[in-house]
Amino acid sequence: MNRLVLALVFTASIAPPAIAQTNPLWHEEKIKNFLPHMTWPEVRDLLTRSDIVLIPVPSIEQHGPQTPMGTDYYAGVEEAQLIAQRTDVLVAPVLLVGQSPYHMEFPGTMTLSSETIQRVYFEAAQSLIHHGFRRFLFLNSHAGNQYITRFVVDRLNQETAAVAIDLSDGVAAMASRRGGAPSASERFDRHGGVGETSRAMYLFPSLVQIDKAQRTALTLPPHLAAMLPQVVEGDPAATLIFLAERLKPKDTGKRTSTAEMSATGVWSERDPHEATAEQGRRATEAFVDAAVRFIERWKALRPRN
Repeated sequence: MNRLVLALVFTASIAPPAIAQTNPLWHEEKIKNFLPHMTWPEVRDLLTRSDIVLIPVPSIEQHGPQTPMGTDYYAGVEEAQLIAQRTDVLVAPVLLVGQSPYHMEFPGTMTLSSETIQRVYFEAAQSLIHHGFRRFLFLNSHAGNQYITRFVVDRLNQETAAVAIDLSDGVAAMASRRGGAPSASERFDRHGGVGETSRAMYLFPSLVQIDKAQRTALTLPPHLAAMLPQVVEGDPAATLIFLAERLKPKDTGKRTSTAEMSATGVWSERDPHEATAEQGRRATEAFVDAAVRFIERWKALRPRN
C-alpha cells in the first residue's frame, strides 16, 4: 500500500462522521393521533381503542392584514390536535379550501362550491368507514361551511353505518349557559377581529403580524346597521336574521360581501390591536375542554361494539 493510500485511510479514520443533509425548512414534529403523521400500523392500533374521527372543516381566505390566509385551517387543525392529546380520536384533515365566495375581492382567497365540498367530505368519510371508524365529529373552523357540514353529517347518518355529529353542537351541549346580559361596552367582533386574532396569537403565533393590524370602519347596509345593536345584545331573532343576510357574494346584490363592508377585510367594530395570546388561550382551552367532555360522554353513553 503506497503512502498516498495510507494517508487517505488514516484521514478517513479520524474524520468526524458526515452530518446528513435534510430540508432546512422542515421543523414539524410527530403529533399523536394526527393522520398525516401516522403509519398504517399506528392507525390500526388506534382502532383498537377508538372508532371516532375528528375532521376539521376549514377555508383558505383573507383574514385582514394581520392574520394569515390559513387562519381557519390552522385554528381547526391545532384545536383538533389539542383535543386528540386528551382523548383518543383520529384527527383527519381533508381539505384546505372551503366556501368563501364573499371574500373573493381580496387576493389569495380560494373557494369551492357547496356541491364539491360536501361530496369530498362524504367520500373521505366513506374511506375511513371502510377501515372501521364508525363515529365522526366535524369541527367547523369557518362559519361559511356550517350548512355544508350539517348536510354531510345528515348524509352520513342517513346513508352509512356511521354516526356523525357537528362538534359545535356537542360543545354547546356541554358548555354552561352564559350568565347575565352583555356588557354595555361589548362591541360587534367577528371575522378577523379581536377574538379570532387572539386565538391565532395563541395557536400559531409565528404567523401573526399584529403590527400590521388596522381598525376598520364597517359600512353595513342601513337595515343591518340598525339591527347590529340588538345582535350585540344577544337578541336571538335579530341575530338569526342578521347572519342569514350577512357575508354573501357580491353578485347577489345584497351589498354584504366583505369588501363592500370593510376596507381591510376585518369584520369588527373593535381594534385588532386589543388581541392578546392570553385571550386566545382562555377561549381555546374552554373549547377544547368542552369538546373533550362531550367525546368522553359519547364514549360512555355509546361504548364500542
